[in-house]
Amino acid sequence: MPATPSPDATGPAPAATAAPDAPAPDVCPACGGVLRAWRTVPTSDASLPGVFALRRCATCGTAVTAGEPPTFDDAHDGGSYATRRPRGSGLAAPLLHAFDRQRLRLLARHGGRSGRLVDAGAGRGRFVAAARDAGWDAGGLEPAARGVEAARDVYGVTLDRAGIEDAAVPPGSADAVTLWHVLEHVADPRDTLATLRDWLRPGGLLLVGVPNVTALQARIGGDRWFHLDVPRHRTHFSPEGLRRAAEAAGLEVVAFHGVLLEHNPFGMWQSVVNRLSGTTSYLYYLLKRSAPLRARPLAITLLALPLIPLLAVVEFAAGALGLGGTMVLVARRPD
Repeated sequence: MPATPSPDATGPAPAATAAPDAPAPDVCPACGGVLRAWRTVPTSDASLPGVFALRRCATCGTAVTAGEPPTFDDAHDGGSYATRRPRGSGLAAPLLHAFDRQRLRLLARHGGRSGRLVDAGAGRGRFVAAARDAGWDAGGLEPAARGVEAARDVYGVTLDRAGIEDAAVPPGSADAVTLWHVLEHVADPRDTLATLRDWLRPGGLLLVGVPNVTALQARIGGDRWFHLDVPRHRTHFSPEGLRRAAEAAGLEVVAFHGVLLEHNPFGMWQSVVNRLSGTTSYLYYLLKRSAPLRARPLAITLLALPLIPLLAVVEFAAGALGLGGTMVLVARRPD
């Protein structure tokens, strides 16, 4: 995903490039509808070069990246996923704490205030540490060795090195599960959601954060929308597609939220800059130490910084209308 340039963006992902004429899926992984050719987009990360075909569901509006996914190691050992400490990460700490507090507030708003919490795809363990500080009995899963090591070294958190499919989480043991910008990476979203449902006790909460392909910033950014992150992102969810996937997995959908501090204001600004400059998320990759210093994109980035307050207001208004750059689905395991 790209996401707001935080030191925690190490969530699970696949890797390997797919040309526009690569074999394409025929069935929407969110709702089972028919997929049709939509557009081609350039790579989001120079470590995974190529141009990629997207197909879109005629039923729910979800899009899919065609072709074989990159390998897990390719996705995690290069580009924006390679660095353990992005530029400016120390200065960003208060902002990252604010992101975590909002996620905890979303849980609390729907009755999740304490108990056993599992963060699936925990990255560097930042949210696990925040949840523990807030009184949760929190643990996390992370398949990347780099994330597990950073969680231990930076946050003092021991994560289980495992993916969702092979995690040793007892059925019915969790009061809450969080899946933050992971579902867009997996091959079978409905199967993944069904696994997480089984981890929950009856009445337990699931929080799922993903990019919103129907967002205002997605329309503005077009083929250079910040949150496309091809080829890592396999499924580009619409709200309807995410709802259908959750219900197909046996979950009760409680709410959607689109006014989010994490990812959304930065995603709007970066998408506008991408569209105006013809570059792909230069500041994000510069902070991730995967882009070199180059005069032209750096100058454009600096000139665009004054747009941040205005575009943040636009993004929050879009979020209130259900058109935020990313969205959070809150679901519950039925009693």
